[in-house]
Parts: sequence; structure tokens; C-alpha cells
Amino acid sequence: MQRFLVIFVTAASEQEGAEIGRTLVGEGLAACANIIPQVRSVYRWKGEIWDEAETLLIIKSREELFERIRSRIRELHSYEVPEIIAIGLDKGDVDYLKWIEEVTSKGD
Repeated sequence: MQRFLVIFVTAASEQEGAEIGRTLVGEGLAACANIIPQVRSVYRWKGEIWDEAETLLIIKSREELFERIRSRIRELHSYEVPEIIAIGLDKGDVDYLKWIEEVTSKGD
């Protein structure tokens, strides 16, 4: 049975997020990448607390493509350790999930 994922990635800017999203969709690794500008992130990095504006990507794809997606994001991303986390989809609209499968097939 096909497993689908929602992958969350934060980026330093809307431009960087768009570049990552366009690349993943263009290469058939993701069906869709929503780009949400101006999220506020508070986090600890190298012993300091940071409070910064970032862009959030919400990427839809298939589980078997995750390692290729992760690798590609790391190639394109400006962060030393980018946030790349995935959540499996337990349920979804059958037609939408079929679309994800169809448009990511060239990523195999």
C-alpha cells in the first residue's frame, strides 16, 4: 500500500522556499509545496535563543521519495541543519492521494 507524507521545512526567505519547492515539484519528487511566508520561529541554536522570521514549506509526497527529498533540500538549503520533518498521512481524499502518486511517479 502506498504511503504518503506531509513534509515541513523552514527556510530563511520566501525566495529560498520557492526555489526549494519549485525544484522538488519540477523533479517529480513532490506533488505540491505550499509556501507560507513570515512565520515566526523561536529556537535554540548553538547556545543562544533566536527569534526570527522564516518561511514555512508544506510539501506533499510519497514515503519512498523521502530520502531523495531530504538530500535535495540539504543541497539547496542555506542552513547548516535545516528543519526537514515528515508526518505520515493516515487518511486523505482518494482522488487527491491518487494525484500525488501520479505526479510524483517520475521521481522514482
